[in-house]
Amino acid sequence: MSLVKKRLPAQDNKLNNFLKDKINDLETDKREVVGVFGRTGAGKSSLINAVIGAKNILPTGDVSACTSVMIKVEANTDANKRNKTYQADIEFITKEEWKDELFHFLGDKAGQEDDDYPDFDKKLSALYGKKEKENKTSEMLMEKKYFKEILEFLENKKKILTCESAEKLSTTLARFTRVPRRDSKDEESLKSWFWPLVKCVTVRVPNNDLLQHVTLVDLPGNGDRNKSRDKMWKQLVGSCSTVWIVTDINRAAGEKEPWEILESASSLIGNGGECQHIHFICSKSDFNLNDREAILNRNMRAKTEVSEQFSEEKTIKKHFNDECLKVFTVSSNEFLEKKHLNPDETEIPKLKEFLQKLNDCHSETVNYVSGAHGILSLIQGASHRDGASKNTDVCTDLDKKMKDELDKVRKPMEEAYKVFEKCLSEGVERSKGSCESDLMSVIHPRDVEGEDATGGGFHQTLKSVVNKGGTHKPKNGEQINLNGRLASCLTDSIDEEFKKTFPNERKCGPFNNAINKFSLDTKSLIEKYKDVKLQLIFLKTEEDKIKTELNKMIRERKKTIYNSLNETIGENMQEGYDEAAGFRGEGLLKNMRDTLEKHVRAAKNIMFERAKDEMMNQLRDLMKEILEKLEKTMQKSIELSLKTDGDSIPDVTQQLKEVNDYYNDLKAQQQRP
Repeated sequence: MSLVKKRLPAQDNKLNNFLKDKINDLETDKREVVGVFGRTGAGKSSLINAVIGAKNILPTGDVSACTSVMIKVEANTDANKRNKTYQADIEFITKEEWKDELFHFLGDKAGQEDDDYPDFDKKLSALYGKKEKENKTSEMLMEKKYFKEILEFLENKKKILTCESAEKLSTTLARFTRVPRRDSKDEESLKSWFWPLVKCVTVRVPNNDLLQHVTLVDLPGNGDRNKSRDKMWKQLVGSCSTVWIVTDINRAAGEKEPWEILESASSLIGNGGECQHIHFICSKSDFNLNDREAILNRNMRAKTEVSEQFSEEKTIKKHFNDECLKVFTVSSNEFLEKKHLNPDETEIPKLKEFLQKLNDCHSETVNYVSGAHGILSLIQGASHRDGASKNTDVCTDLDKKMKDELDKVRKPMEEAYKVFEKCLSEGVERSKGSCESDLMSVIHPRDVEGEDATGGGFHQTLKSVVNKGGTHKPKNGEQINLNGRLASCLTDSIDEEFKKTFPNERKCGPFNNAINKFSLDTKSLIEKYKDVKLQLIFLKTEEDKIKTELNKMIRERKKTIYNSLNETIGENMQEGYDEAAGFRGEGLLKNMRDTLEKHVRAAKNIMFERAKDEMMNQLRDLMKEILEKLEKTMQKSIELSLKTDGDSIPDVTQQLKEVNDYYNDLKAQQQRP
């Protein structure tokens, strides 16, 4: 299309400028994101290596995964067939963030009461060495001599690694993504391990057709105390169209951690995200078995057990139905070695097929070709017409149709707004009545027998909760989300309606499919006004394009709308968190508890109403923007295509035919099962 743009005349008129803008607007950079979750040792790295066909692209061996670093794997689109370069883009936290973390734990000794202090101490040992870190102030540990190999960190830049082989990149990358085992031979030879400073690593693989439009992301099971790392984690989790939960087949249904990961992330990937598929992947299906029939029988049992467990997970089922789940039993070793199973029985090919379909049916590629088809139709139509003055009748029909169709979009949105207002009003009243008991369940946890379950170190845990604005994942135990607990009556009141109004399944559009049903009926108009057929084809592609853009905008905004309930509660609780975080020494636990209880009692009559109002305001703004964008975009397209003349528009007959053929092929691909 860039060549077509060059052929457009240089005259500064509305139609020429409109065509150039439309060509510039074409985009293909949005990627499908597949999030990969699982505990260390579950086989995530081996799975990713096997699925993408790049042996050892992710570091393995005498190192274990760093649980805080996010690793994205995608195709190196800059590498042509001859260039087989493997590349890693390393993004660091900022030096200011690391300085703040050092000061929190070292400058203020009270930070050592924090539940996160043991993890911080490990970071110091990894980055500076066990001896070098001793008796150092936070200012001393920020000296440039410690960062000679990663000056990019000091300059707030990305570090780029390039290697000719996957193995070499994997070895080089280990210091940025992995933690050395205690018995590792490399622990002494490498003075510094840089993972404490790394936020995200993007690994780019050359000549990989599966990942042209798909990104695999190896994700930690929960967020991070570092704010920018936590923000990126939430953004990536929320952008996943598919989630892979990886766990050992022996513990697939019974192990707590994968289900806890899925439960804690369910609101972020469900109503607060855009996930359509949950793939529960039971790894190491050949473990401890040397008989094909025994392996296949265990695989069947695992699939049944996982499906049954999924049906019982109430929190997860608020966001996903049974159709969203698919269970795979895989063996990366068997896929490579073929000792007992044929490749299909390892189910790695099924995952590859899924990624290939994601890649082939990538919506942005279809949108690009569709947009190009429409633009070329308009150019060709404009180059062969006598003038815009003859199009009065078709414009009149289009204007009337536009008004009617906008009303059809407006009505279901207004109905949804009323339902949400009613649900949230009920949620507010329930929240006022239950918020104090909800708070007590977090700050005075009880075991199944009703006994105090805080233990001797709970003051450290609660200290971390208030220091981190209400959320914290203890080293052992489930994630604590006090804001989410306080907002639970609000989210419970809208979850079912939210799932219906903003479904993650692309085939079911938002607001009862109102956006997708919008149509100017250009097909009928083409029969009636054959002389402007190409212009009407352009309007149809513009209609498809704006509907796609609106659906994409809605998918992003609905995350913000849903998460606004938690965020507003967090903002209203922050003053209480800050006050509680200020206590030290004797009576610390009691003082923090008393402060939080006092704050909730004082705030409960306003903070839940504020959360409701904020969500309703955001919903109203979204509805207004949808109608304005839809009307403005289509009116402008009608104006420029049917009511405006251009000068010296080029003939693009050949390009139109080529793009039309390609467009038809892509649409046929999308319709295949």
